[in-house]
Amino acid sequence: MTKKAVIVGALGVIGRNLMDHLAAQGGWEMVGLSRRKPDFESEAEFISVDLLDRGDAEEKLRHLNDVTHIFYAAFQARPSWAEHGAPNLAMLVNSVEPIAAASPGLRHVHLVEGNKIYGSHLGPFKTPAKEDDPPHMLPNFYWDQEQWLREAQVGRDWTWSASRPQTVCGFALGNPMNITTCIAVYAAISKELGLPLRFPGKRGAYEAVYQVTDSKLLAESMEWCALNADGAAANEVFNITNTDFFRWKNVWPKFAAFFDMPMDDVQTISLTDFMADKEEVWNKIVEKHNLERVSYKEIAAWPFADYVFGTDWDVMTSTIKVRQAGFHNCVDSEEMFLRIFKEFQDRNVLPR
Repeated sequence: MTKKAVIVGALGVIGRNLMDHLAAQGGWEMVGLSRRKPDFESEAEFISVDLLDRGDAEEKLRHLNDVTHIFYAAFQARPSWAEHGAPNLAMLVNSVEPIAAASPGLRHVHLVEGNKIYGSHLGPFKTPAKEDDPPHMLPNFYWDQEQWLREAQVGRDWTWSASRPQTVCGFALGNPMNITTCIAVYAAISKELGLPLRFPGKRGAYEAVYQVTDSKLLAESMEWCALNADGAAANEVFNITNTDFFRWKNVWPKFAAFFDMPMDDVQTISLTDFMADKEEVWNKIVEKHNLERVSYKEIAAWPFADYVFGTDWDVMTSTIKVRQAGFHNCVDSEEMFLRIFKEFQDRNVLPR
């Protein structure tokens, strides 16, 4: 039976790597929803749609009458958590409802959430966090989306699932909220300026326990949920991480070695402030190494890097539930970082 997937947010780190994974597996037809055009060749159908406009969504999606799976990985940032809620819930509703109405054969909807539902961004929280832990003091748009999905599924023939990754890492262009590119660009600029590679965050963050999720592993888990839509993944939530934990102080020397740089001690700075004037340096690097012309504002999100490197408390979630359900894949985080750095180099986005 042919499976047809709609990937909402198809050009982000999560969506792009999911499309690559499904294409490699075979047996999937794909439709990508995004606000911009793809920067790569694909046999998938791409639809440019404004999911905040219900009329536009219904008009653009009404022809999708044979969809079997929806993978939702879209996100729109807002200044505050309270403001995140309405637009991000609306985009989910405006993608699922029109497709479900047009596709009687819909079998499964998968929602990508995040560990911020536990309050991992607010300060120390219960670790390791488990899927049945309560959310932090609301509002939290992940909670809103999940509750809507739970209620929308009642009485339907399709099931749903949700994954909760932490700091997703992988290859994508035009998606600056990617800690791998933030690290690599910071290293490249430091090297160009003749500086050693220093950890720019808080010393507590340098020493705290942290975890990340490889976008390739996340894609594998999302397909696993889709293929187990009537079984172990039906109407379930799973924490999805590489399954290991690390401290930045133990992997930072490996990063310095990879970029062939000396390493120095922690020097806490605001990357948002100190990298604000480095566009000229980045453009010089691009010219010197004849790199792909990715604009400085699209290559790295420094406020996001400040957030990650300012997390001076342990970030740990349990992945026991998904392993007991039958998904056993895992990734070594240190090896993942080096592999992704090399992929950006091989694709001529970062200097060697």
